[in-house]
Amino acid sequence: QVPLVEPGGGSVQAGGSLRLSCAASGRTFSSYGMGWFRQAPGKEREFVAAIRWSVGSTYYADTVKGQFTISGDGPRNAVYLQMNLLKPVGTTVYYCAADLQGSCILEFTTDYDLWGQGTQVTVVS
Repeated sequence: QVPLVEPGGGSVQAGGSLRLSCAASGRTFSSYGMGWFRQAPGKEREFVAAIRWSVGSTYYADTVKGQFTISGDGPRNAVYLQMNLLKPVGTTVYYCAADLQGSCILEFTTDYDLWGQGTQVTVVS
């Protein structure tokens, strides 16, 4: 069973907005933070944004600063990603992830212990 589920993907026109959500499914756990990554066809999975529950800090990749906003609910292990002014880059799969060990940095895939199955986002011109 996938520990995190991510409804909310879909297709949107360039310049539009989309909100992704991610929540724990079935398994009970406590996380120190959660994050979003994305992967385009043929490319490496890259960091998008993260949130650390203890201090409420948020972190963003330079490419999405001012465009995306991460938020969430720590006790529920739920995280959201509001994406605005989307660019026509075609199809990208977004993944949410949870850090169960208190990683110092939340920008690498190795900082996370649980992953969702991914949700597809298509931005068309």
